[in-house]
Amino acid sequence: MKTFTFQTVANAVAIAVAAWLVGGIELTGDGTWDTVLTLILVALLFGLVNWLVKPVVSLLSLPLFILTLGLFTLVVNALMLWLTSWLSDQTGLTFHVDGFWAAFWGALIVSVVSWAVNVVLPDGG
Repeated sequence: MKTFTFQTVANAVAIAVAAWLVGGIELTGDGTWDTVLTLILVALLFGLVNWLVKPVVSLLSLPLFILTLGLFTLVVNALMLWLTSWLSDQTGLTFHVDGFWAAFWGALIVSVVSWAVNVVLPDGG
């Protein structure tokens, strides 16, 4: 449970940084606590998408991973963030990614920030 909580917080921080840096990613709320709650729910949704959908997409696109020497991972990560945006819209969360390139740059930032958070706080705490 500690690792799950830590990973959710790391995702939330990473998504907040991406929303702050990338112009096509919007995360809004009616106040500070509403924005924080939205951020946590989006991080949970992002974790669920990465847990359920990403392995299937990765398996189906294995030839592209091999052909591009792993660079296709960036495209898959962008698609997972874009899917999270679409699911957020469906559930009424105020998180929106405006197109593929915003998703691409956002996913790159999310990956780097998540990695940095995991380096600073290893083993979930």
